[in-house]
Amino acid sequence: MPVPRSALILGLAGVIPFAWGALTLLVDPLSALGQSTLGPRFIGPYVQLSYGTVILSFMSGVLWGFATKAQGAQAATGYALSVIPALWAFFMVGGGPVSAGMNLIFGFLGLLALDWQFWRWGLAPPWWMHLRGLLTALVVACLSVGVLL
Repeated sequence: MPVPRSALILGLAGVIPFAWGALTLLVDPLSALGQSTLGPRFIGPYVQLSYGTVILSFMSGVLWGFATKAQGAQAATGYALSVIPALWAFFMVGGGPVSAGMNLIFGFLGLLALDWQFWRWGLAPPWWMHLRGLLTALVVACLSVGVLL
């Protein structure tokens, strides 16, 4: 089933800060432009790490919303699982840009596993994994630039 156009466009727009961070690591003139116009917090790994923390927390809320469709023990399990990405970001993103970037990569890969579980339970839309697979691949690629450089 195709991903709704609005969900795809908004999802891809959500990758922009990750891509911008990677580009400012790879292209010195973009880094200088970002530094002078936006400030150091909005370039390189700094924008990726802060934004990645926000997005993992946001995705916890999305999963919580999916859990509201479940009943009984499955709902309780869904609610418990839904808070993992936010807690992961809170406890694991810190300690320097490389380790924080690695932990965000692991967080987004773990989120993809949770997405799959909610989808498998029929709580997420039929197209969910097509969107989440694409977005996760893009985010992990962008974060990898910050980790590897």
